[in-house]
Amino acid sequence: MDDLDREIEYALRMRPLLKKNALYSDETEMFQKPMEPQPGDLVTIRFRTARNNADAVYLHHGDARMRMHFQECRDGFDFFSIQIKIRDEIFSYYFEIVAGNNTCFYCKLGVQREAPSDYLFRIIPGFHTPDWAKGCVMYQIYPDRFRNGDASNDVLTDEYSYINEHVQKIEDWNQPPADMDVRNFYGGDLQGIIDKLDYLEKLGVEAIYLNPVFVSASNHKYDTQDYDYVDPHLGKIVRQSGDLLAPGDHDNTHAGLYISRVTDHENLEAGNQLFARLIAEAHARNIRVIIDGVFNHCGSFNKWMDRERIYEGRPGFEPGAYISEDSPYHDYFDFQRGSVWPYNSHYDGWWGHDTLPKLNYEDSIRLQEDILRIAGKWVSPPFSADGWRLDVAADLGHSSEFNHQFWKKFRQKVKEANPDAIILAEHYGDAGSWLKGDEWDTVMNYDAFMEPVSWFLTGMEKHSDSYREDLLGNADSFEDAMRYHMASFTMPSLLVAMNELDNHDHSRFLTRTNHKVGRVQNLGTRAAEEDIDISVLRTAVVIQMTWPGAPTVYYGDEAGVCGFTDPDNRRTYPWGRENEELIRFYQGIIAVHRNHTALRTGSLKLLYKDYNVLAYGRFNEEEQIIVLVNNRQEDYYMEVVVWPAGLNRYAHKDCLTRIFRCDRDGCSGDTEEVPVEAGVLKTTIPASGALVFAHKSENPDDVAIYDLKRKAHR
Repeated sequence: MDDLDREIEYALRMRPLLKKNALYSDETEMFQKPMEPQPGDLVTIRFRTARNNADAVYLHHGDARMRMHFQECRDGFDFFSIQIKIRDEIFSYYFEIVAGNNTCFYCKLGVQREAPSDYLFRIIPGFHTPDWAKGCVMYQIYPDRFRNGDASNDVLTDEYSYINEHVQKIEDWNQPPADMDVRNFYGGDLQGIIDKLDYLEKLGVEAIYLNPVFVSASNHKYDTQDYDYVDPHLGKIVRQSGDLLAPGDHDNTHAGLYISRVTDHENLEAGNQLFARLIAEAHARNIRVIIDGVFNHCGSFNKWMDRERIYEGRPGFEPGAYISEDSPYHDYFDFQRGSVWPYNSHYDGWWGHDTLPKLNYEDSIRLQEDILRIAGKWVSPPFSADGWRLDVAADLGHSSEFNHQFWKKFRQKVKEANPDAIILAEHYGDAGSWLKGDEWDTVMNYDAFMEPVSWFLTGMEKHSDSYREDLLGNADSFEDAMRYHMASFTMPSLLVAMNELDNHDHSRFLTRTNHKVGRVQNLGTRAAEEDIDISVLRTAVVIQMTWPGAPTVYYGDEAGVCGFTDPDNRRTYPWGRENEELIRFYQGIIAVHRNHTALRTGSLKLLYKDYNVLAYGRFNEEEQIIVLVNNRQEDYYMEVVVWPAGLNRYAHKDCLTRIFRCDRDGCSGDTEEVPVEAGVLKTTIPASGALVFAHKSENPDDVAIYDLKRKAHR
């Protein structure tokens, strides 16, 4: 009997080859609970292996090596866990897995041969991003180009002069933007957005991100004139007087009509009331509203500077810093020593642009207080906006040290006013130093979404400035870019990251599908619409709606709008000329995203890759989603191992439900059951298409297996 016992014990302790595909952990709720702990909380950290495949799993934190306990066997996987009491500081960790004589390590980059020093998992005590924003479907609107709902507030031709030319009202809504478009106005406004809230609700939008809406002389409004008021040309004009500029006159002190429109407090207050109404009506439809804050610089029209002398001598306005050396706003800007007043134009402009005076925070406590007041004002009643998008946020101030100090104060002010508001920043490159829980919540996700998707599906740089055939369809490059750049986020930031295919600063994704390198100035407007491939756009949107983060649609993409990089990407929404079939596709895939929690907050596992082909899974404890993408021009037969995405490879009979399909001819939400044998899915992905499958977890009776393991561990 002793020999038999030894043989049984040996058999129980035997380990096959370590199944590295099964090894998994991340910072989602499935593997780190709670995901967003407070200091002093007890956090359960879990690690997954294949069933009966590992002798021990250790968690490493600093110099500590802590053995994790076997917790459960579920769906053909073993889960090990440990409880850690979190203190005030960031808690970083990685895993060590032991199977017989084999040892490997696991960090955010996956399985490693050596103990990692970078890309560790991290818990930031007290860092919480808004739950509503996790996986939220956002919709970006460039207000002047979305819809004209009130013709009475339109900017008029010759109303004022901007950059040495008169502004123009574009009479033809469908006219493409001119090369120098900044002073051309199409008449889109807040009322137009209100009028189309039902459309956005039907599309499936959960949050609107608005490009700037505050008083400004340009159509893009990244040169703020007055942070306290909505531009009357977007809001309401209830009182006006004065004349247009005469031909050839560029002196804006003569722009009487403009001056009355943007300085009359009745107009300004009416615009603010309309903005409050827009947000209230959006909220009534469960749609959030995020506003754009441009705090690194303002505009030369700004009342604090008043280079155009719009406010000079007007009741209720202090002299601008351009007007008088004694202006209360003098230290808001950095003037050269020895320069003289009145009308001093020797100030620091952002990137040398005198139309964009850089704000001089370090030398002005009052400026800091003013901007912080504004930060709290717009997320508080009666407006109650749901957050800020921060323009060129890393540029604010004159030093990195001050930049971080200011954003800490900004976060405190915003979160005190509205704890559920989001703070997301425009940033290129690693934003890790701002995402430690006390500054930004997240960023516009260029590195870990827009760029890898664009290169993989189109081979095009995001401005259409270059074409890389070596990156088109390069699944290895896609995986590496995603893996490394996503690793710089903690999960609370990643799940709310703004995942865009394009926006107001880059060429439209649909235009990138034609592989034309260049800009509208040298290629022309029509070239942006030639040789496009809508099926590639659909494939990109499937990835967008199934990848971790907040999928963000740039207005008009769903209607088939094309365009090279700005200003051509700022074409008007084509009301009455929409691609209705494409809109129905967006409605369908957005519904898929919204109906599955695994697509909002679940884990991600890459399952298969080939040239122009990807398969990956999103999963939590309740469900698994399998996504197959084929960017080739022919059908692709695939046998993909899907069990690493949480399916039970030991189930004798199992199946996935296909819930979405798209190909060259369109899309379908019709369901179909597809068998899975031993955790392997065998199917054909249509050419230029994608398939999405869903699976609900069943917890089989693993008691006998658990008992065997428990005996073995004795």
